[in-house]
Amino acid sequence: MIPLTLAEIAAATGGDLRNCDPATVVTGTVEYDSRAVTPGGLFVALAGERVDGHDFAAGAVESGAVAVLATRPLNVPTVLVDDALIALGKLARAVVDRLPDLTIIGVTGSSGKTSTKDLLAAVTRRLGPTVAPPGSFNNELGHPWTALRADRDTRYLVMEKSARGVGHIRWLTEVAPPRIGVVLNVGTAHVGEFGSVEVTAQAKGELVEALPSEGLAVLNADDPRVRAMRDRTKARVVLVGVAPDADVRADDIELDAAGRPAFVIRAGEATAKVAMKLHGEHHVGNGLAAAAVGLELGLTLDEVAEVLAGAVPVSRRRMEVTERADGVTVVDDSYNANPDSVRAALKALKAMSQGRRRVWAVLGFMGELGETSREQHDAIGRLAVRLDIDRLVVVGAEAGAIHAGAVLEGSWGEESVHVPDVDAAVRLLSEQVAPGDVVLVKASRSARLDRVVDALTGGGPA
Repeated sequence: MIPLTLAEIAAATGGDLRNCDPATVVTGTVEYDSRAVTPGGLFVALAGERVDGHDFAAGAVESGAVAVLATRPLNVPTVLVDDALIALGKLARAVVDRLPDLTIIGVTGSSGKTSTKDLLAAVTRRLGPTVAPPGSFNNELGHPWTALRADRDTRYLVMEKSARGVGHIRWLTEVAPPRIGVVLNVGTAHVGEFGSVEVTAQAKGELVEALPSEGLAVLNADDPRVRAMRDRTKARVVLVGVAPDADVRADDIELDAAGRPAFVIRAGEATAKVAMKLHGEHHVGNGLAAAAVGLELGLTLDEVAEVLAGAVPVSRRRMEVTERADGVTVVDDSYNANPDSVRAALKALKAMSQGRRRVWAVLGFMGELGETSREQHDAIGRLAVRLDIDRLVVVGAEAGAIHAGAVLEGSWGEESVHVPDVDAAVRLLSEQVAPGDVVLVKASRSARLDRVVDALTGGGPA
């Protein structure tokens, strides 16, 4: 963060100063985890369901924080505010407003946000100092926390934007107003929270509505709901995809034996070949979005292609491939799941079946699907059979419809099995997975299938 006095922080947040010198300067980072506080920093005391940050305020000051952003009086230097989370957002806005050379890029979508955020950051780092969130820091806490990492040297701030309802993305864009916005897709992820896909589209489109007239909206030409967002923005629109009218288009897409995509990228009269190191055809669309942003910022198509070809997984547990010493391949996509991302992962798994002894899909519950949950889980089981996945292991009672769908589609014997929990899945895999097999593990985070991956890999990537 840029250095600010406590008086400036109080003015930005609407807070009152208690027990402190207004001229004291915050020179370190802003943290909501007292264990991460560094000398000269600011600690944000958030009251959660299980832990109240105010209880750790004194320890944060002992660790070097010069003050605490808090909602109740404390016996330490304090910026007292009504709502610490809202104040954090106001502080982030005050910081980015003082950085006139900063270009803010936002990305949203029902799936692929984090992987695309990582590709966007790889592209912008080619051009200048970049700040991007770790993993999926994409909500009302992670968003301002990330923005506050920007300083006077930062040229690009890449922001991932999630939403649980209408108005959420609008608020995030007010915290860090983007000049460039990327919308990847509108799917069934979180439909249980949004209520319908139409409401999801309404919420995701808040990103392009926030763009200025001199800005750029990068829209997926292959998703009708995203394409329609061109009518909701004042910004210039660039379409990306495989559609014939896409401004940045992919042709001749192929997957190698490891499920990695290669394609020709076209932008106007220019073309370049790209062979990605990331696994899954869905990364083609992610790459096109990053390419459109890179071209907007001044990179040549060849430079963009070079960045995409060199990109490696950054955020954990997203199509992360581990090769065991005995020849078993484990594909960890356990960070989260929705119907679209599971379909993409299964198709990548199928591409990886070339020359393999067997391919396994270990699947668990997909959350937040509302009334469509059983139907969506059933469809995944049927798809696994249609793709000729050798072994399907369905984990947990909530995921049972995946197994039911596979059976109804024509699975027999032990092609699909339903186990009650993670421990049972680990036992089955430990007994039956053999050298030459490839194992995909995917579910919503609440299913905790990351423990299956850790059991198979010894705790993480090789």
